[in-house]
Amino acid sequence: MAEGLDKLDQRSGLVLVTGGVRSGKSLHAESLLAGEPTTTYVAAGPTYDDADWHARVARHRERRPDTWTTVETSDVAVALAEATGPVLVDCLGTWLDAILAKAGLWEAPSPEIEDYVAARTTGVVATLRAATTPIVLVTNEVGLGVVPEHRSGRLFRDLLGTVNQRVAGVCDEVHLVVAGRVLRL
Repeated sequence: MAEGLDKLDQRSGLVLVTGGVRSGKSLHAESLLAGEPTTTYVAAGPTYDDADWHARVARHRERRPDTWTTVETSDVAVALAEATGPVLVDCLGTWLDAILAKAGLWEAPSPEIEDYVAARTTGVVATLRAATTPIVLVTNEVGLGVVPEHRSGRLFRDLLGTVNQRVAGVCDEVHLVVAGRVLRL
């Protein structure tokens, strides 16, 4: 796919952009929607006060066109449903952290955690299936990443891996970004 939306179906182009931390995946995702002045940027993240996350969103906002709208939320399905034009969701990893924190599941992980995440992911996937506008989603590729070898690290890796697989299953394209280089899968 060439840079920009010229090769995406203007009605339903769904692209998942994945890669490691600082791989350039967010820059690549932004480039796919660069020619779209009415893009909604969904900063999918914490429901709690996270200064690092807010600083990251602010840095991203500075490099995007002024005409893009930024929505900071942990409810990605609602943000997607309410958008009237192209959407960039950044990132499914911070979204997963946010929904787990909001439900109190990081403090006391339970056997129901997989069902909880599956239900939230089903909502996002259903919204993606109904999309009539291009959507680019950014996520961390946990299959290649270094994950702390403790229970929470393994749990997060496994849950995000499942989220990524389900979202990729409805996307038209998946792009893997490594060191700023893009591989279209």
